[in-house]
Amino acid sequence: MAAEIEHLLAITKVVNAVIGKPAAAILRTFGADIPTLEQAKELGEASPVKVAGDVLIVLPNHVVEAWLVMGVVFGLAYFGTRTLKMIPKGKQHIFELFVEGIDSLLESVIGPKGPKYFNLIGALALFILCGNLIGLLPFCESPTANVNTNGAMALFVFLYYHFNGMKELGVWKYCKHFAGPMPLLAPLMVPIEIISHLSRPLSLTVRLFGNIRGEDIVLIILMFLVPYFVPLPMMVLMIFSSLLQTFIFIMLTMMYLAGAVAVEEH
Repeated sequence: MAAEIEHLLAITKVVNAVIGKPAAAILRTFGADIPTLEQAKELGEASPVKVAGDVLIVLPNHVVEAWLVMGVVFGLAYFGTRTLKMIPKGKQHIFELFVEGIDSLLESVIGPKGPKYFNLIGALALFILCGNLIGLLPFCESPTANVNTNGAMALFVFLYYHFNGMKELGVWKYCKHFAGPMPLLAPLMVPIEIISHLSRPLSLTVRLFGNIRGEDIVLIILMFLVPYFVPLPMMVLMIFSSLLQTFIFIMLTMMYLAGAVAVEEH
């Protein structure tokens, strides 16, 4: 008998029932080892993909929830910019405060070149914040409470700031700064710099994952022990923590970008 997937969200089962088969076909074309429903049932616990009833769970909870969060972000962007006015009010005022806040942070951390990176930082801020907060809703789960989601964002940030550093300064000049200010120190500085940069995606991933996963676990425990009013103070604390973790992630991203594109000033 095939193993039933643990803690399967209702929306995950629905999405897999609708698009699971074409998603599996696409993944197989890229070499992924995705068995059919019958094969997964025969393999049982050994199957790389779990089964829920007669549905093959190709897309796990965190992927479906990440798509849901992206839909929320796109929806906010659409409704927030649908009827723009010269004098902002209501939702437009909130969005303009967000844009001005991100722009101000970019200029203070990176400098005059900062606002050109608004698309990345703004998208990360909205996705991470909504991803953190969606776990507070019934029958939902934070995609940022999964290490795969955070690892993907951290890896993208890692590649993005290196690419932009090489683009701004040239490949040779960008790589040269890893050797430090003096050629004599290069044998010492190069390994230190490499280890430092390689640890950055790990740090971004684990920090966000640990905080959001820990909050979700504490909230679940409180809901089982005292399911009514006692968890409310914890939920308020989780909202604050969600904002804080979003700020930390985008601030570190901006600092990495600043170090890459403004390295010539050091």
